[in-house]
Amino acid sequence: MEADRIAVLAQAVNTDDPISLLAVIAELRREMARLEAVAVRRARTQGNSWTEIAAALGISKQAVHKKYGGRGLFRAQE
Repeated sequence: MEADRIAVLAQAVNTDDPISLLAVIAELRREMARLEAVAVRRARTQGNSWTEIAAALGISKQAVHKKYGGRGLFRAQE
């Protein structure tokens, strides 16, 4: 489950080694990006608008549509 993976990574942030910390941060970024894409896909599938999704993410409608719309998130379905 994603939450378990993120929790394990978040605990790994408590390290004094900066290189290990950077590696954990990079992995957290990848995991969060994947989780965000899944959530956006689910929101769109359930009928939420790009405006609603953008508001939830705290970004503009144009930014979320550019990242996930058109040829982005639903590429395989086109």
